[in-house]
Amino acid sequence: MNAEHLPATLGKELKRRKYFVRMDILDQTASLVKIRLYVTPDLFVQIYRNDRYQTTNLVLIHNNQRLYARDKLDGRWHRHTHLAPEEHDASKEGQRPVEVSEFLDEVEKVIAALDLP
Repeated sequence: MNAEHLPATLGKELKRRKYFVRMDILDQTASLVKIRLYVTPDLFVQIYRNDRYQTTNLVLIHNNQRLYARDKLDGRWHRHTHLAPEEHDASKEGQRPVEVSEFLDEVEKVIAALDLP
């Protein structure tokens, strides 16, 4: 996953996943990108990638609260589960790298489990 190709990748995911109604690119340079995929105005996925620092943040947000996330910081992945979104899950599963499409599959499960729109 790199910042340059992420908007095109997410554009394809947006077309494939009809519950996303809009994609906004909030920030983009040669080495970083910050994008939101909206389900509703207060339910969205935010994706941030910084190639220079090898940082990736994938997060599901509802009413300004993190519900679920996967982050890569300092070369290591961790997860924030929907059962404990404030905690870092550094288990084997939590440290497993994921692609954007897999994260969006996980988001679908979380949205269904929480009975969100």
